[in-house]
Amino acid sequence: MSSKGGAYIVGAYESPDRVIPDRSTAQLTAEVAVAALADAGLTMEDVDGFACTADLDALPLAMSEYLGLRNLRWVDTTMTGGSSPLVQLGHAAAAIVRGQCEVVLITLAQRARSAPGERNRGFNPEGPFEEVYGLNTMGSYALAARRHMYEFGTTSEQLAWVKASASLHAQHNPNAFIQRPITVEEVLDSPMLSDPLHRLDSCVVTDGAGAVVVVSPAVKARLNRVGAKVLGQAETVKGTDLGRVDLTYTGARFTGPRAFEEAGISPSDIDYASIYDSFTITVIETIEDLGFCEKGDGGRFVADGGLLASGRLPVNTDGGGLCNNHPGKGGMMRLIEAVRQVRGETTPAVQVPDCELVLVHGTGGQLGTRMGSSTVILGVEDA
Repeated sequence: MSSKGGAYIVGAYESPDRVIPDRSTAQLTAEVAVAALADAGLTMEDVDGFACTADLDALPLAMSEYLGLRNLRWVDTTMTGGSSPLVQLGHAAAAIVRGQCEVVLITLAQRARSAPGERNRGFNPEGPFEEVYGLNTMGSYALAARRHMYEFGTTSEQLAWVKASASLHAQHNPNAFIQRPITVEEVLDSPMLSDPLHRLDSCVVTDGAGAVVVVSPAVKARLNRVGAKVLGQAETVKGTDLGRVDLTYTGARFTGPRAFEEAGISPSDIDYASIYDSFTITVIETIEDLGFCEKGDGGRFVADGGLLASGRLPVNTDGGGLCNNHPGKGGMMRLIEAVRQVRGETTPAVQVPDCELVLVHGTGGQLGTRMGSSTVILGVEDA
């Protein structure tokens, strides 16, 4: 069953803070939940569906009581890393279409900077075979970047253009963690952390929180609020192929075509894209797999400002995870900027004119091993 047109995002809110040492994850969740519902013109009493991401035990039980959600008929805590909020959005839209609920609150809160959790995959089946031998997150992405360079001739300068473009957007975002332009040369001159990735090829590490409210068309009709229509969504998990992992593509190879098919559009129809940007290579591989350029042409596509608001494909106009906000599992922040774009509410300097169709892609896990991927397509109300 397709969810196309069966749900709308009518409320969205992103915490303006990037370093939050004085509030708990639960407090942040409550702050963004209340604000997103206020943006929608709704209250906790209206919520009958709840999806959430945070580093808390028994998450839906703890947070539903903490938030005072007393009318829940549907819950979801799907964990696919940074793509989790987008997977949850797809599940929420499907649940609304099936009649299981009408008002779904989706939240994310993480304090990766002030209270970083210790990564422990010791109980995962891959635990005794991978990280104990030194593989870490940046090393995993560096493997993908080096392979992409070998196969397609991608250069460090082209990778650096992804960061430089994000920084030019972030200078217009008063809440961005980095608010100054970063040049390609600065990226290349920053310390090499895992060859070929420099320090400035990586995302920022922040605290952060955000929430969106998804409702049925009937509820939307009662609200005096501009909505972003859910037109398509797909999700998948890409593994290591029993050790023969192909580092040159992402799960977007599978989710992109399915999301476009459900929405009934093609990549050339997209006015704006929010692309998960844990590292610069993540963006280059993802835009290729989504069909915005041919495989192997991602480096040339992003060079010379291809991702700027005035470029061939405006991407991450809030500065993205590379410069604005990356609290971990940050697909929520990518989603919120896409909602702002389609509602015409982002910063004027980077608002895409006549923005009617937007794409959001989330990546969780690691490009060098296994990842969760989800692609979402949103549109204006009459799309």
